[in-house]
Amino acid sequence: MAVSRDQMGVSRYFSAVESMLEGTDVRLNGRNPHDIRINDEVFLQRALAQGSLGVGESYMDGQWDCERLDDMLTRVFRAEADRRLPTAGQLWAAFLAKLVNPQSPARSFKVGEQHYDVGDDLYVRMLDSRMIYTCGYWRTATTLEEAQEAKLDLVCRKLGLKPGMEVLDIGCGWGGAAQFAAERYGVSVTGVTISKNQAAAARDRCKGLPVQILLQDYRSVEGQFDRIYSLGTFEHVGVRNYRTYFETARRLLQPDGLFLLHTIGRNRSGTTNDPWIEKYIFPNSMLPSMAQISAAAEDLFVTEDWHSFGPDYDRTLMQWYRRFMAGWPQIAPQYGERFRRMWEFWLLSSAASFRARRSQLWQVVLSPSGVVGGAIEVR
Repeated sequence: MAVSRDQMGVSRYFSAVESMLEGTDVRLNGRNPHDIRINDEVFLQRALAQGSLGVGESYMDGQWDCERLDDMLTRVFRAEADRRLPTAGQLWAAFLAKLVNPQSPARSFKVGEQHYDVGDDLYVRMLDSRMIYTCGYWRTATTLEEAQEAKLDLVCRKLGLKPGMEVLDIGCGWGGAAQFAAERYGVSVTGVTISKNQAAAARDRCKGLPVQILLQDYRSVEGQFDRIYSLGTFEHVGVRNYRTYFETARRLLQPDGLFLLHTIGRNRSGTTNDPWIEKYIFPNSMLPSMAQISAAAEDLFVTEDWHSFGPDYDRTLMQWYRRFMAGWPQIAPQYGERFRRMWEFWLLSSAASFRARRSQLWQVVLSPSGVVGGAIEVR
């Protein structure tokens, strides 16, 4: 049962959080599915003292609940009410970012170890059969399987893949995209990942195909490729390395090649990650803005196409959430309730961010010198 305002005896905290929620139609201990139910008064103090980190951690600890967490957070994000919370942690992170490079080659494997190596038993239950861990394309799709296949085919068609081409997959995940390109388009693929689990799984998945999987940082890749694609890796690159990332892609790409960048983006330029996301989900990561991408690619590439379909990620994340919850009883003893609440908060807060149009999903097609007559527009 929720703790009432009178029972808490901390009305100043209650009132302060209520004030921050003005304009969202979200109430503390209200009756709507999108209202917050307080289980422990400490939640209010943690939210006011620690901002997003306190909100996320207190949810993991069961100090508050919400029947429709995604709906509540969408309302909060649309009204930008979360920006009224303290940002001391982000200011400190911004200061540190000026002193060190969180995404340096020496640090680049941390996200693989903490997130992608958490356990394939989790991802098998959450993702589609190809284990594609990026936004699906729902233009004509009705299932997650169809949406992910449509996305992979969209990438291949935008790149104009033809049999015999040499293709580089930066951040190849569990090898599903490399497998698709090799089987459907007859290309040879070199995939690179920073996750040991993913590398092993990708090699097994692509056995017998012209696919090579490398466990290494993208900056150390050598060779020349007709086409390059990167699905969901740029979010881990970091603003200090954006230029290096594009310089690396340019170095590896044939003069008449094409490079497709598939990345989550944000509307405002920044230099840090959300503190809760940084600690629990994606360490040493951050989302780029359009301005940051353009500045980093300037004089290296010509932009052939910029495709935005962020709302498709909301639908993808909700499918992941439903599959995760359906499969949870089978893996609950291994991970525990606090992990379940952490994963739930991450999936639903991410869906809310896309639904509120705060986060975007972009596919950008780039060429070294510009395609004469323009690249073929594909949707």
